[in-house]
Amino acid sequence: MNFAVIGGDMRQVKLAELLAEDGHNVAAFAVDKEYMGAGAVTRKGSLELAGTDCVILPLPVMGKEGLLSTPLSSESLTIQDTLFNLPPEAIICAGKIDPATRELARHRKLELIDYLEREEFAVANAVSAAEGALMLIMSETAVTVHNLKILVTGFGRIGKILCHRLWGLGAEVSAYARECADLAWIKAYGYHPVDPGVLDDSLHEFDVVVNTVPARIFGESRLKKLNPGVWCLDLASKPGGIDFIKAAELGVPVLWALGLPGEIAPVTSGAVIRDTIYNILKEEGAM
Repeated sequence: MNFAVIGGDMRQVKLAELLAEDGHNVAAFAVDKEYMGAGAVTRKGSLELAGTDCVILPLPVMGKEGLLSTPLSSESLTIQDTLFNLPPEAIICAGKIDPATRELARHRKLELIDYLEREEFAVANAVSAAEGALMLIMSETAVTVHNLKILVTGFGRIGKILCHRLWGLGAEVSAYARECADLAWIKAYGYHPVDPGVLDDSLHEFDVVVNTVPARIFGESRLKKLNPGVWCLDLASKPGGIDFIKAAELGVPVLWALGLPGEIAPVTSGAVIRDTIYNILKEEGAM
């Protein structure tokens, strides 16, 4: 098949290389040459996409307002120009498609498939995020994970896997959730369930707090209740779950780790995207 990989970070670079290793014709756009290996991927400048079977846009698809996410390119591409050059007959996949991009695509009569919304991608991506979080906890704290009192807010895919990994290393794991079903599972796994009614009164107990909820969980009042020696990690997408300005004012150390899978495991993350794209192509009857 003929693939075009446009923009993105090292995940997309590794994705392009993996697709080429599988025997496909792969053209990479909006990636400067120093980031590309010496493999079978063709790096191109202008968007020449005639004959392309599948176009893969970055995760997230939008960087700065109106621009394609191209952190590895010295040049910028607008979303509008990118979509204008895409062949309508190609299968077009993108990650975390924002409403503005989807609306532009609709006007161009293009169908965009969001691979971020695929369950197989989300689960595999959560593994990388959880391992990255564990790496950061171990590097940023001066003690072992064993016996650390850790609060994980949110019990979605990342929260579940992270709690499992921390528990396996001997941490004293507490997990915050709003839903009764999640709290029941937290208790069943042997973690300490924390519901909204007891969260505020228990915040002083923890050595490390890891947030996975993309909503403001920790404002000024809750930040003030944290243990003075606590270290906080926010894994949530924008706007994050911690008030970073207030945390800085209060002297609470916080690390906001966006795009962690791509930072710590770009090869694995590229493989996850590739496998998800293959599943999409099979479902579309293209493979």
